[in-house]
Amino acid sequence: MSVLVGKKAPAFSTKAVVNGGDIVQNYSLDQFIGKKTVVLFFYPKDFTFVCPTELFAFQKKINDFKSRNVELIACSTDSEQSHWGWLQTEKDNGGIKGVTYPILADIDKTISMNYGVLFGDYEVDEDDNLHATGPMIAFRALFIIDKEGIVQHQLVNHLPLGRNVDEALRMVDALHHHEEHGEVCPANWEKGKKAMEESHEGVADYLSNL
Repeated sequence: MSVLVGKKAPAFSTKAVVNGGDIVQNYSLDQFIGKKTVVLFFYPKDFTFVCPTELFAFQKKINDFKSRNVELIACSTDSEQSHWGWLQTEKDNGGIKGVTYPILADIDKTISMNYGVLFGDYEVDEDDNLHATGPMIAFRALFIIDKEGIVQHQLVNHLPLGRNVDEALRMVDALHHHEEHGEVCPANWEKGKKAMEESHEGVADYLSNL
């Protein structure tokens, strides 16, 4: 597993389901470069257990992401047909009907591999054939990518551990505050609270007010 923070986010162009049911052929990261911050999160598998709780948690906060000029994108190694079917399934049957943000179909697993979050042992031979053992699904990973296409935040959880959507929003706020004001954001910082000048004087001033 690689650390991508500070590096250019791997590009992708793949099939996706958008708006809760429309299949598109070439959904790309490039369309947001120079325009929006991107929150890209991976989940292990459609029609499972922790996954729908996360997808609905992100959907509940969709307007909070939009108001911050953030494009929220989900991704798993399932096909676009699987995503579509899950999106048409009601909540009381374990479905995610009502989720509207894009869900990428990483069926050949290249996006998960490029982001270093594919769970399993694998190798690619000289003919580009994938040989694998293990589940070959994505960990619960999340990446915040700035407008320049650089990864600014990375989180990876094992399969049983669901994520905190409010923490993802807090990290977006911290990134945007730093971009706009040049200040750094200390532990437990939240939007609207005092941040810190990146200097010895700045940290001394901040700590003196704790």
